[in-house]
Amino acid sequence: MHKITKTKSTSNLKSDIQRVIEPIIGDINQFIKPTDRVLLKPNFNTADPYPASTATNFLQAIIEIFKAANPKELIVGESCTYFLNTEKVCQQIGAPKIMEQSNVTWHNFEKGKWVKVKVPNGKYFKTVSIPKLVQEVDKIILLPCLKTHRLARFTMSLKITIGMLKPIQRGPLHLSNLEPLIAEVASVIKPDLIIMDGRKCFVTQGPESGQLEEPNILMAGNDRIALDVEALKILQSYKAENMLGDDPWALEQIKRAVELNIGAKSEQEYEVLDV
Repeated sequence: MHKITKTKSTSNLKSDIQRVIEPIIGDINQFIKPTDRVLLKPNFNTADPYPASTATNFLQAIIEIFKAANPKELIVGESCTYFLNTEKVCQQIGAPKIMEQSNVTWHNFEKGKWVKVKVPNGKYFKTVSIPKLVQEVDKIILLPCLKTHRLARFTMSLKITIGMLKPIQRGPLHLSNLEPLIAEVASVIKPDLIIMDGRKCFVTQGPESGQLEEPNILMAGNDRIALDVEALKILQSYKAENMLGDDPWALEQIKRAVELNIGAKSEQEYEVLDV
């Protein structure tokens, strides 16, 4: 049975993250081998401040935690929204300075090689192009924020993989069937760990702005459906005018992800741990 962990954030963010990931991965030095190339995928869709984008203190803490496990290479990879410049967005956020100080490799997906992969049981996408790097690394760690999305209803651990989709495919993605398409893209990428920063969140609009709330929660898991369902419950707990309804399992991202066997099919298939 998969586990989803939740913890209240304190003044010691690094310790909070370690506490929330330990029940998922166990000993980090067993999870990360000295020969591993580890890819961190933050949310730098735009340069708007957290929770629109991954918080720099969150990224710094994540880098320090996984750097201490001495992987062969720690890589931060991203591609921002298709109509902006990824390098400029990351500069505005201040991410390159963090990566340079920590001796972490920066990889702009748009400047690397792409590979075309088949979408198993794809209804809308038969193939998608993803970074070749995704197939080459040993571990993939997703770092989503907690927030609503005005087109996709929500954007968390399923939708963050859209940043790994070749930009030319992202424009048409938003024209129709966006929610099930998100799940289809997610189905070709297999993360080893997801760490969600829910200290702050948007409960309306999104992804770049909206009604701001502060759940003050960090979450982790390796089942994207279970993690997003539990995160959706947090968003739904606020009085806000959004498109989330009251049943996370009824949302199209989740329904299509279940059809594609991305993760849990019901709440009986995972447990939630408050740590």
